[in-house]
Amino acid sequence: MTTKAEKSIQVDVPVSTAYNQWTQFEDFPHFMGGVEEVHQHSDRSLHWVAEIAGIRREWEATIIEQVPDQKIAWAAKEGATNAGAVRFEPVGLGSTVVHLSLEYEPEGLVEKVGDKLGVVERQVESDLQRFKALVESEGYASGGWRGTISPGQDVGTPGANAAFASRGDSGKAGVSGKAVAAGAAAVAGVAAAAAGAAAAASSKSGQGETQERTVQPQETVAVVPQPSAGVARDEVVVDESDPAGYTTRTSTEGVERGTGDPGDDPMIGGGSR
Repeated sequence: MTTKAEKSIQVDVPVSTAYNQWTQFEDFPHFMGGVEEVHQHSDRSLHWVAEIAGIRREWEATIIEQVPDQKIAWAAKEGATNAGAVRFEPVGLGSTVVHLSLEYEPEGLVEKVGDKLGVVERQVESDLQRFKALVESEGYASGGWRGTISPGQDVGTPGANAAFASRGDSGKAGVSGKAVAAGAAAVAGVAAAAAGAAAAASSKSGQGETQERTVQPQETVAVVPQPSAGVARDEVVVDESDPAGYTTRTSTEGVERGTGDPGDDPMIGGGSR
């Protein structure tokens, strides 16, 4: 399936000036967005390198008709399939209407999506605006070729069928560096977002587990080892009284031991030592 784009613009320069400037094909990158290189091999043959919707394309074009101050028509013979014509119509002595028509065949998903969005049609319109600004700012053409190709033969406006030789040729199609970088950034952004979400979920889960497993600390109790049954500590244990005397506990800090003589009166504490 092919797509057509047709746009016109009026430039305030004589028709010869507008036409001459358009014949300077190698200057096209100065006003055609996406066109990176144009090499003119001969009066008829041109090699194009362009980036369309992020896709780098190349093609060889042949000029099939050229009439000074009137028309230039072309068709691709290999590479990206496209064809078209640009016409020049004088309006008074100092103005010219430039009509640009082209038909192309989008390749691949990206170009087809761009085609649906009208990317190429808007590009054609902006290219004509920049051509107008360029030629009007200078007031003269940077050069000009006044030769004629296929004189007396009116090919009309060539369509994609005129570029049949390039059908099936992807034009060395490939994703440009800019598109690769944008895609990598998008993938990296999605991956980073996913990783961040996973990390956040993991952190939240970890906090929940920590809270569930948290145990309130208990007071530390010092355990004093107890002596064996046959061992007595002076601070807390009192030996049994001897039948000949008695023992009195004076405090928790120590024990006073006493012995009595047979004549002492135990009621008044006699015999304490």
